[in-house]
Amino acid sequence: MLLVGGGGAYLAASTTGGAGGGSGAGAPSESGTPPALVLDDYAGGDPGGDVNGIAPGEPNPYGVTYRAEGTLPDGPGSAAVYWARGEVTADEVARLAAALGVDGTPVSEGQDWRVGSVADGSGPVLRVNRQAPGTWTFNRYTPGTDTCASPTDCDRNGADPSGAPVSEAAAKKAAAPVLKALGQDDAEIDASRVVGAQRLVDADPEIGGLPTYGWTTGITVNVRGEVVAGGGQLTTPVKGDTYPVLSAREALDRLNAAPGTDPRTGIGGCADPVPLEEGSGTPCGTSTTAPQGESLPVGNAVFGLAPHASGGRQVLVPSWLFEVRDAGGEHTVTEPAVEPEYLRAPTASTPSGEPSPGGRTSDVSVDGYTAQGEELTVAFTGGVCSDYAATVVESGDEVRVTVTATSWPDRVCIAIAQLHHRTVELEEPLGGRTVIGSDGGQIPLEKPGARLP
Repeated sequence: MLLVGGGGAYLAASTTGGAGGGSGAGAPSESGTPPALVLDDYAGGDPGGDVNGIAPGEPNPYGVTYRAEGTLPDGPGSAAVYWARGEVTADEVARLAAALGVDGTPVSEGQDWRVGSVADGSGPVLRVNRQAPGTWTFNRYTPGTDTCASPTDCDRNGADPSGAPVSEAAAKKAAAPVLKALGQDDAEIDASRVVGAQRLVDADPEIGGLPTYGWTTGITVNVRGEVVAGGGQLTTPVKGDTYPVLSAREALDRLNAAPGTDPRTGIGGCADPVPLEEGSGTPCGTSTTAPQGESLPVGNAVFGLAPHASGGRQVLVPSWLFEVRDAGGEHTVTEPAVEPEYLRAPTASTPSGEPSPGGRTSDVSVDGYTAQGEELTVAFTGGVCSDYAATVVESGDEVRVTVTATSWPDRVCIAIAQLHHRTVELEEPLGGRTVIGSDGGQIPLEKPGARLP
């Protein structure tokens, strides 16, 4: 069975197993117990107990609830998160530009790469954010209204509303070189949607063998079979820690227990393909008329990955993707599958997740590093009224550095920034391993003869 919602299609997982599912317990990552996963949209709650005062399995008196029709799958015992890390290179941008037929060399503009001439305000233009995952947008012609200024313009951009969209097969063929450049040529593809005379191709890649939701590549094809617009993510997220996960039943119970549950809000929610099309309707096909207290049927559940933010950085989190039906049709609602004891809201805490007994504790962004033998020295900017500590977690291909600042309680402090250094001992020389910060981003190496910022 295919689960379709929000422009994506997913092969449903096995629905064998008990209705209550398993405990969701699974083996931690190879390095031991995984660290707490901080999600910017996580509201918190009592891990393993009530969520916001509502016991799992009890009806939610505040908002829409979801009821399973049939047996829900257990899913795997554990699954990994995938982080957007590093910066997008000019070569990666050039490869995508070539597939889109955009001439020119990637030029750095602030936080973006740009390819294409915009001197006269016309395209084609490709823009890619320099920070992973490299969110990109493309327009072959100047964005405007759906109508044509003249027959010549209509013929040029293929936007004539009287024309017929190309077939699904033709649209997929036009999008194929772009998807190949993105490494998504084996993605699940849906080309059934049309807007006016244009056909939309939505591609949902698999990452780590799991389907994704909300990580869609969207490509628009005009009546002449040209790719005239698009957007998505350029780089593939990197595998992170592995966490024990909930069964579909347990995740659904937690989704129902959240006050004000709505498919478009909160940590359980839905996402649209990129780019959004003007006039394409409400997010994820969600009905806007669902009254509070309505119970909507869940036809199926698929175990996959859905994007969230952690400290402003994108992370794909193991999630249950629920097929929900209402008066507006089918759409997908997601809920993180990570065991709640490993989830944290973005509040001040020590690295272990326990509240700091003294002042406020928070992570600090690291500016750079140097390495000599088994010593790793990191540089960062901080104030003058906090205690700083650095810790590392080593693996075969990376060293993750966490610097925490604990403010001095009950102290009036001058607001002044200083450069700080902390040195930590590694189990073995750094070698070719990558140094990663607590936010999942790569920390730059200090160049010889240069002073860290």
